[in-house]
Amino acid sequence: MIHTQWKYLVSEIGPQLFGPSAKERVAEELSKRGTQGWELVTAHYDSAGMTTRLFFKQPA
Repeated sequence: MIHTQWKYLVSEIGPQLFGPSAKERVAEELSKRGTQGWELVTAHYDSAGMTTRLFFKQPA
């Protein structure tokens, strides 16, 4: 059986006063990482810090 080795990436989208909304920045990050071959594993929103973390993987 062949086991795939993975590498991982965590992107953090925090609060920003000016510019695109958090929703737009998350969508932009998802598109950017997708074109680079990263696969979204999960996302987590931290309401205390108003931060979204996106967890990606891709074959090593």
